[in-house]
Amino acid sequence: MIKVLLCDDHALIRRGIRDTLSDAPDIQVIGEAGDYGELRSLMRTTGEADVLVLDINLPGRSGLDVLHVLKDEGTTMRVLVVSMYPEDQYAIRALRAGAYGYVNKGGDPAVIVQAVRTVGQGRKYVTPEIAQMLVESLTTPGAEAAHEKLSDRELQTLVMIASGKRLSDIAEELTLSPKTVSVYRARVLEKLGLSNNSEMTVYAIRNGLVGGSRLFTA
Repeated sequence: MIKVLLCDDHALIRRGIRDTLSDAPDIQVIGEAGDYGELRSLMRTTGEADVLVLDINLPGRSGLDVLHVLKDEGTTMRVLVVSMYPEDQYAIRALRAGAYGYVNKGGDPAVIVQAVRTVGQGRKYVTPEIAQMLVESLTTPGAEAAHEKLSDRELQTLVMIASGKRLSDIAEELTLSPKTVSVYRARVLEKLGLSNNSEMTVYAIRNGLVGGSRLFTA
């Protein structure tokens, strides 16, 4: 039996993933958390699961932050990132941070079951799209886009601003101070050689980080 913990800040999404996984006879969801603090409490009470299904966009510490912490701690729990962000935004980052797989929430529910089983066996799970990106990153390392040099939090700030969110909204969602978010914004502008939010939005759209309609939501 593969024991699974879920960590996603949206209760409805957690329920959907839980129900999908619970239909599998060899998978058991032993706990759910809405943020990093709840996850740590769960790990103390339930012990480490075999697989942690983790969202990227969490309040406070992001899923990528959580990955780095768990990796540094040497946890035996394997992490499957299940996010609404397209693979080309965060998949490679997540895998480099220690994730065993990356699945888009908008995909076939059966894929999540397959991914949990694969990760539960100690093997990496990647979609054909991610496999292609990995090959390209190895064969053409010089073609790295400018936003690949951003930190995880800087990239998250870029995507959220380009999605039309105000700094105050971002600060509230990420449980950060507006001043801190402003610092991230300034770093993004400097690293990408941009001047304002409009240019950030254009950059994000051209590089496929958000949809052209700006209806992308984190």
